[in-house]
Amino acid sequence: MGDGLRERKKRATRAALTEAAVRLAAEHGAEKVTVEAISAAAGVSVRTFFNYFDTRDDVFVLTGAETGAHVRRALLAAPAALSPLEALRDALAAELAEAEQQHELWRLHGEVLRAAPHLLVRTIGAHLADETELAEAVAERLRPGAVPLAAAASAACDEERRKALELYPRLLAAVAVTAVRVSLDHWCARQEERAFSDVFQDVFTLLATGLPAPPA
Repeated sequence: MGDGLRERKKRATRAALTEAAVRLAAEHGAEKVTVEAISAAAGVSVRTFFNYFDTRDDVFVLTGAETGAHVRRALLAAPAALSPLEALRDALAAELAEAEQQHELWRLHGEVLRAAPHLLVRTIGAHLADETELAEAVAERLRPGAVPLAAAASAACDEERRKALELYPRLLAAVAVTAVRVSLDHWCARQEERAFSDVFQDVFTLLATGLPAPPA
């Protein structure tokens, strides 16, 4: 129980720092936002900021790092009866449960990245690394022990880790990441029509059925 409470507090603090940073950067520009300003806006000390992020830029780039870890753990813990696609769908859905409340922050985050090319480049690199770690988790679910997970393969470069993966885990991870992006983009443009969770489930249903062409 205590560990659960501590984990929730840590997630809340990280989320508060991220939101403060994104909102300040959206208003003033990322280059003008300091660690001191972010910490003050989040109601924590500068020392606390550096307990969560190594540098100021990391608060903009690593916004999904913890989410990725939770998705991988949920994927590996999913019932064996679920297909890899179903297990990944459920793991992602659990982390995206609050997507409808966070869409404004995600929109602002996108604006901040587009206005700061160096952060955008770093974010793309972080997403590729996350995708590799997700593919490793898929491979681990398919054949436990066959491919070392990210924690055990940290010494290997990303290129070596990708080469160690079979096609299926890499493809499933890439498709799932794209599915999340498309779900969010589609829902954000049509929020008044349907709930995000419904759009998300429809996307994975289309994938599971082989992307049949819609009726004319």
